[in-house]
Amino acid sequence: MKAVDLHVHSTRSDGTFTPSQLVDYAMKKELAAFALTDHDTVDGLDEAISYAQSLRLKQGLPELDPVQPKPAPTEPKDSFGKAAEQSSPVPEVIPGIELSTEYQGQEVHIVGLYIDHHNKPFAAQLQAFVDSREERNRKMCRLLTEGGIPVSYESLAEEFPGAVITRAHYAKYMLNHGFIRSIKEAFERYVGDHCPYYVPREKVTPAQAVSLILQAGGVPIFAHPILCHMSDARLETLVRELKGAGLMGLEAIYSTYEANEERQMRELAAKYGLLISGGSDFHGGNKPGIDLRTGLGKLLVPYDVLENIKKSLPAL
Repeated sequence: MKAVDLHVHSTRSDGTFTPSQLVDYAMKKELAAFALTDHDTVDGLDEAISYAQSLRLKQGLPELDPVQPKPAPTEPKDSFGKAAEQSSPVPEVIPGIELSTEYQGQEVHIVGLYIDHHNKPFAAQLQAFVDSREERNRKMCRLLTEGGIPVSYESLAEEFPGAVITRAHYAKYMLNHGFIRSIKEAFERYVGDHCPYYVPREKVTPAQAVSLILQAGGVPIFAHPILCHMSDARLETLVRELKGAGLMGLEAIYSTYEANEERQMRELAAKYGLLISGGSDFHGGNKPGIDLRTGLGKLLVPYDVLENIKKSLPAL
C-alpha cells in the first residue's frame, strides 16, 4: 500500500537529518510523499523540494504535483555521502510547517500543509517568531551561565548551524560539554517546564496559527491532539473553536496513539467535518525509536489520506 508521512522534522529545527537526507531516506522507506514540517521555520523547504526535483529530472520523470512550487533544479548531491537508490520512487515533498502556540496555558501545535512558504506576509510573521525565540534563548543562556553552566547564544548557534534553537539543542549542548549525564537530566533539572532556567517563549494562539496558515494558502491541521493531555470536553471545545477559525484537519494517525485514541480522533474529526491527517513526527536521533513512515513500528498513513487533503486545495 502506498504510504505517506505528513509530519517530519529536519536539522533546520530539531531533527538530525538534513532536508536532502530526508528525501533520500524517504526513498529508502518507499514513501510516496512526506511533509517537511519544521518548528516555526520554512528554511529547509527549498532544499528538500529542489533536491527531490533534481532526482526526478535525473530519472527522466516529470514534476509531481502542480500545487508545489517549482524551484530551479540543482545538481543531485549524495546527502549521506553516497548515491541515492535511483530505483526507488522519488517522494513528493510537501511544503509544511509546525507552529507552536498556546491555549489557556497549554502548548498546542498546528501543522500547515501545502503552504506557500514564499508568501511575504507569512515570512514576515515567521521572522517575528524567530526574533521572539532568540530573545528567549538569550535570557535562558544568561540564567544558565549565572547558574554555573557557561553557554552563550552564539555558541549554541555555532554548534547547531542553521537550526532553530530549541530546548533539545540546550540539552544536547550540555551533554556534549559534560555538564550533564543524559538528555533526561537536562529537562528534569535545567530546561524543562518549571525548571529554574526555563524561560517561556511568547506564543501565538492556535486560532492565530490557523489564520496564518490559511493566509499562506495552506491546510491547517491540529497536530497530535492527544499529546495536549486535555479532558475530552476541553479538547472538543478547542476543536470547535478552531473549526470556527478555519481549521481544516486533525492529526488522527500518529506514532504514539493507541487504537482507541486513533478511533477517538477519527470520530472527533468526523463530528466537526475535519480532514484526517497523520504522521510519525520523525526527528531522527532526537526521538529514538520513532522511524519515518512506521513511527514506533505499526504506523501507516495511507495515500488516500493525502488525496483527500489535496481535494481541499484551491484549483490552480
